[in-house]
Amino acid sequence: MNIHPIIAVRLAPGLVSKKISRLEGKVISRKIAALAVAVFVLPFCRGLKALSLADANTTQVSQHSGATSSSSSSHLVVHRRRRHYRRHHAVHRASVRHTTPQAASAGHSSRSRYARTSPRYHHYRRAASRRVTYRRVTYTRYRRLHHYRRHYWSPWSVSSYSDPSLGDDPAGENPAIRQAAIQALGRWNGSVVVVNPNNGRILTIVNQKLAVSRGYIPCSTVKPLVALAGLREGIITLNTKLPGAGGRRIDLTQALAHSDNRFFARLGELLGFGRVEHYASELGYGQKATLDISDESPGAFPTAPPPEKQGGVGLLTSFGTGIEQTPLQMAAIVSAIANGGTLYWLQFPRTTEEIEHFEPRVRRELTDLMPYIPDVRQGMAAAVLYGTARAAYNPDEGIFGKTGTCSEDGGRMGWFVSYSEEQRPQYVVIVMLRGGRPMYGPHAAEIAGTLYRSLLPKGIESAQAGRPHLPTLVEQPGQ
Repeated sequence: MNIHPIIAVRLAPGLVSKKISRLEGKVISRKIAALAVAVFVLPFCRGLKALSLADANTTQVSQHSGATSSSSSSHLVVHRRRRHYRRHHAVHRASVRHTTPQAASAGHSSRSRYARTSPRYHHYRRAASRRVTYRRVTYTRYRRLHHYRRHYWSPWSVSSYSDPSLGDDPAGENPAIRQAAIQALGRWNGSVVVVNPNNGRILTIVNQKLAVSRGYIPCSTVKPLVALAGLREGIITLNTKLPGAGGRRIDLTQALAHSDNRFFARLGELLGFGRVEHYASELGYGQKATLDISDESPGAFPTAPPPEKQGGVGLLTSFGTGIEQTPLQMAAIVSAIANGGTLYWLQFPRTTEEIEHFEPRVRRELTDLMPYIPDVRQGMAAAVLYGTARAAYNPDEGIFGKTGTCSEDGGRMGWFVSYSEEQRPQYVVIVMLRGGRPMYGPHAAEIAGTLYRSLLPKGIESAQAGRPHLPTLVEQPGQ
């Protein structure tokens, strides 16, 4: 039986209302889904599209400019992470390959923990390794630089080696003494002068050009002059103590033995430049020392002390700064100390006739300084016995000397001024070295000691008298 729709609706109103509510629910849910897509999904998609377009544009620009292509910051982060994990897994695989089965079974739990903490652990481990490697490389470079500077690099431009006898004229010299001096000096760049302190005769000059042509800074060999001036002026006595190196108070003998710069700088300040200049002129500083060597340099003594910012008169009395002196002038001064106070003109006889008719020429008598010369001798003997000139010590002969070390005009200077025997001095030996690192006072003292040992059997007075007289100072004061 066919029922009209209107009649049906009227007959079953509940069924129709259920169908309508279902349709409305489906429509609402679809609207909600569409709204969620519009609010959340579409903006995210648009952002991804914009990011990909930006990456594409960046790649095109970098390729167009010829530079190396690079990704965006996000791609770089991803790339670094991938590279990190690849490196980590490679290290992990290598460790697994080199691990024994027992260690692998025992360390399974530790490996799992290691795998969980590996990124951060490896990051800090690599950073610490880089720091340690950098420190090790820096220390190695420092050691290599120190080794090079100590053994190869030199701040001095003057060579330490030469043929010292090349170009010399040995006429009139004592051949035995000259040969001994050449052998003692060897191939070092320097000069040796041997003089008889009792008459001023020059017995030999090795490397005559270096000894005569110009004056050089005397370094610490100026200290005997300063000691004589201080004793003569009454500023110090043999037992007066002044501050020395390290603040320790020492007397004159110890200061000369160890060549204490602080002691003599203070003594120079107490003397003043005027008195130092006076006694330097009396001893022949800045004046020619010979009568018959026409091309001898007179040297120089400054007319004013160094500036106070550089050390003043103390620098002059401790290092000889500003003074120029030849080995011949040194020989004349040391001869006066050796013979008790007579300053001779040095003479260099060249022919047999001149040697036969040789007559000493007295320059002047150092009357004011004679009473104080024994005190200076005490310090010069101490320098050889236990001081800076120990290399010249010879138990069979009494040697008195003073060393000097400093630098000048790109060269390092090494001096040793000395004489042998106290009662009857036979030889005054002056050794001057000029060059680089090996040139210093104790090295010059070693050369002089070799020369003295070679001359000892040849001395006529020594052969007649037997065993030579030793210095009166036989031990270090205070010991």
